[in-house]
Amino acid sequence: MPIIVTLDRMLTRRGMTGKELAERVGISETQMSLFRSGKVKGIRFATLERICAELDCKPGDLLDCMAVDEQAA
Repeated sequence: MPIIVTLDRMLTRRGMTGKELAERVGISETQMSLFRSGKVKGIRFATLERICAELDCKPGDLLDCMAVDEQAA
């Protein structure tokens, strides 16, 4: 069951750029870009906590699961 990163939606709601969030969280723009695109295999809980704190959200607001039948469609 693939995990889908929905961070871009939250950034839009908050009127924030990925670059700005990366600076606030203390990670590189490259790391943020990779996370936003879903090209990373994992993220440290500490980083996820900082992202959620900056965006005033929960991890479930940033991540979603795609069911196997949705993936085939």
